[in-house]
Formats: sequence, C-alpha cells, structure tokens
Amino acid sequence: MTARSTDESPLALALRENGPTDALSEQILDAAREQFMTFGLRRSTVDDVARRAGVSRVTVYRRIGNKDSLVSACLLREYRRFVMEVDEAVAALPTTEDRLVEGFTAVLRHIREHPLIGGLLRLEPETMLPFLTLDSGPAFLAIREYLAERLREARIAEGRPSSDPIPVAELMVRITVSFLLNPVSCFELDDDSQVREFARRCLVPLLAAG
Repeated sequence: MTARSTDESPLALALRENGPTDALSEQILDAAREQFMTFGLRRSTVDDVARRAGVSRVTVYRRIGNKDSLVSACLLREYRRFVMEVDEAVAALPTTEDRLVEGFTAVLRHIREHPLIGGLLRLEPETMLPFLTLDSGPAFLAIREYLAERLREARIAEGRPSSDPIPVAELMVRITVSFLLNPVSCFELDDDSQVREFARRCLVPLLAAG
C-alpha cells in the first residue's frame, strides 16, 4: 500500500457505479446499515429497510436494487470509508513493505472491530461469504482493484519493472478474507504485533512475485 493517489480510487468508482450517491440513496443505505446491524442479513428484507428509511419498497428497488444490491452497496460504502483511513495511516511510511504490513494490520483490525462488517462476520459468516468472494462481484473486486492500484503505484514510485499486480492483490485479499471468515488457525493473530509478524513473514514475500 502506498500514499493515497490524488485520483479517485477504483473502490470509490465501484461504489459510484453500483448505486447513485444522492441524498435519498444515502438515506436508504443508512437505514439498511442500521437494519443489518440490528437484525442481521437473514432476518432483514427490503420491506424492513424501506420502512426504516421512510420510503416505499419500490423506491428502494429503483434507487439501490434488491436485497443483495443493498448489502453490496452497504459494504462498498463501508470499505470506501475505512480504506481511506488506512491510506492516510500508511502514507508516511518509507517503504512498500512497511505500508503493506501496517495496511494489512489496520484492515484486519478495522474489519474485526467494525460494527456492521465485523458483527456480521461473527454472527453470519455463511451469509457474508458470497459478498466477500470473487463471484459476488462489487465488494471483492473493488478491494482487489484498490490493492492492485496501490501495488502498481509502488512499482512506479520505486522505479521497478511494471507487471500485472492483480494476481498478487487477489491472493492477498483471499488470505485476508479467509482469516476473517475462519479465525481458527495455526497462525497467532490475536494482536497487532502478531499480525505484523505474519504479514512480514508471509505477505511481504508475495511482493516479489508481482
């Protein structure tokens, strides 16, 4: 991960492309976030979100889409918010390796502690799985593209030969998702120091493959 680009990230673009960001849509997404945090995904419907937002079911469908679209839009919005925070946290670090280690540590900690994403991963991992895998589309692809962009920027900044960073970015995202969905592991990742050690030992070497 490198310092944040002045251009809008693919994550932000993916969010915009998967749903309008006008005030009414934000109101619906706010209602969806509260609904999902309170009742989870399985027990929530489009009608529940519409009632909480004070709009009709048809309005939700026209502005955002069906339930899967609501979940994806909520996740993308939350991801956009916290990756911006991660970018700012790692921007001053001197090397790509340092930024990767601190970025991975911050992402893992943030998602675990996040009231929506972390809560759903703990309570409904099987329901969240489709939204965190390649086949789900927006959420997985947006995070992968975000990381690929940062890896690409790092190569340019350090004068290294250009190569396609997407395979390495996808592998890193898959590793992260696996730990989030199933934290039981032979790796000890209970605190930030352990996560940093894991990242330096197992993730940093992947940079050489990209």
